[in-house]
Amino acid sequence: MLNQIIAFLGRRGEFFYISVFMLLIFFAFLISWLIEPRCLINGVLFTIFIVSLLSWITVMVHKSTSHGLQRAYDLLVLAALFGIVLLLIFAWIFLFWNAYFVWKYESHTLPNLLTLITGFLALIISIIVLLGPGKYLPRWLSLALASIPAIAIYLGLVLYNFLVNLLLYQIYPRTYHQDYLIVLGAGLINGDQVSKLLAARINRAIQYSNRQYQKGRKRPILIMSGGQGADEKISEALAISRFAQRRGVSVDRILLEDQSKNTYENMLFSKRIATKDFGNSHFKARFFSNNYHIFRAALLAKEVGLKANGVGAYTRFYYLPNAIIREFAGVFVMHKRRHFVIMGLIVLFFILQAILVMTGLERFTVI
Repeated sequence: MLNQIIAFLGRRGEFFYISVFMLLIFFAFLISWLIEPRCLINGVLFTIFIVSLLSWITVMVHKSTSHGLQRAYDLLVLAALFGIVLLLIFAWIFLFWNAYFVWKYESHTLPNLLTLITGFLALIISIIVLLGPGKYLPRWLSLALASIPAIAIYLGLVLYNFLVNLLLYQIYPRTYHQDYLIVLGAGLINGDQVSKLLAARINRAIQYSNRQYQKGRKRPILIMSGGQGADEKISEALAISRFAQRRGVSVDRILLEDQSKNTYENMLFSKRIATKDFGNSHFKARFFSNNYHIFRAALLAKEVGLKANGVGAYTRFYYLPNAIIREFAGVFVMHKRRHFVIMGLIVLFFILQAILVMTGLERFTVI
């Protein structure tokens, strides 16, 4: 019987195995994502599924009898790969272009200079890749310096996985059965006025509340979360509450969390308020922030044990690259120990290669 199964599978070839693998990975991703969208592993599973899907399409095309289709597909793949390489090499152009608009329309603070800083780093790495300065240096030094683009590749993969998770999180299904809607605060203008960015969060929460009520369910309670900064006249929570009341939200449907200083505390203190108000921790909640921020906020909600997913508000396009880099930096810091260990191992590997060359043991090098 076993021999018959092996023979059956053998006749199916690589197309059959890729199809089975692709379906297994897809269902593994789907189950993981639906059960817990606040996991970075979801991006890895989704990427493996996409790679297996592309492999499946490639095998299917090359098993066809149409040589024209095969040539057209191969040209399309080459064009896509060439486009990706160009995009990576010249990404610094887009970053500088975006930095100009952020500098023009936003305040000149360090967080708003992230695309400019990243653009300079991308330009330096592009020069290293294109000009290959290592060929003018001793081989041992060239090997040691090769750790720089290697670390850049690793950071690029980590950034890619973050972006995949961020995009997937935007389309996570929403259920209108919430007890609490948590609005995350942001800096106030002139110390007491809600900014456009913060107003978008509040309006999104009110829209969600109205939508739930229109479906015949109870109106959720809004928790306005945000403390008072050193340069603010009132707490962000109070400013959010006043704005919401002007938009028609009843004061008896509002709770204030006015002690938090960051997103972690937003989640922790809001959880405590909701638990006290509800009587236990079995409430249902959603939190509201801008679309670029909700995935990192979700990771922090998970960290404090708050069972809540986020709903994102619209953000102007020119502001997104800078904001996304800032969010990526925040997620990177959350897992900094793991990343620094991996980067340390990368550097160590190239240093060992350089040492082998310096000591005349080139035959033991692997690059």
